[in-house]
Amino acid sequence: MRYIDVTGKTEEEAIRAALSQLGLERDDVSVEILERSKSGFLGIGSSPAKVRVSYELDVVDEPEVPQAKPAEKKSVEKKPVEKKPEGKPEPAPEKQPEQPAAPVSETEDADRIRAFLTGLLEHMDCRAQVKVYEEEKNRYKVILEGQRLGALIGRRGETLDAIQQLTNYAVNSGRDKRVRIHVDAENYRAKREQSLESLANKVAGKVLKYRRSVTLEPMNAYERHVIHAALQDKEGVTTYSIGTEPNRRVVVAYERGNR
Repeated sequence: MRYIDVTGKTEEEAIRAALSQLGLERDDVSVEILERSKSGFLGIGSSPAKVRVSYELDVVDEPEVPQAKPAEKKSVEKKPVEKKPEGKPEPAPEKQPEQPAAPVSETEDADRIRAFLTGLLEHMDCRAQVKVYEEEKNRYKVILEGQRLGALIGRRGETLDAIQQLTNYAVNSGRDKRVRIHVDAENYRAKREQSLESLANKVAGKVLKYRRSVTLEPMNAYERHVIHAALQDKEGVTTYSIGTEPNRRVVVAYERGNR
């Protein structure tokens, strides 16, 4: 575990500067507030915020991968969605916005993802179809399609998360450059995102009203990322994660110096 100390006008500004410097996402790091920002009186006695951002050494290498081969996005543009028209051109556009690109079938990573999940679902006695989409270089989204997929989702998405973790482990095993795989079924992720965004805004309202930090219940990395993203531009509050898996939590904190 390594760390960097960064200062900024506010805690959030310092955190953003650190993330930009490391090339990481909010939930790839742990944040410790070393010094809160002080506004002072008429600018006298003011001082910047100072934060310590800790990160795993192997995580820092991941963001460099998309920059190495930007031309790969052309492969996505060349896929004209030929599998879904079949006589009904009008309904297809309605479903298209929910999916980042046409199904990928020509990359080794996509084949590995599809093969592993197909075998796993067979062992689970599930006939769901596996569709793989490349959102960007080294990032894949998998949609499981079928009927009555509630068992694949589980309580609060726990089974779906387990399937996603197994897929990431199996596909990335024995390789130097990792890919990130997100698995969804019955549009669960989008529905959960809406619920979490609503929760984030309600909690932020309470933090601003009472000027006290609120620690949320334990969440997985995906859910914590949604909370961070929902409040990243919220004036007067800042967010960071504390604890260790599986009890890692998001703290919604009041940003001092705001009125």
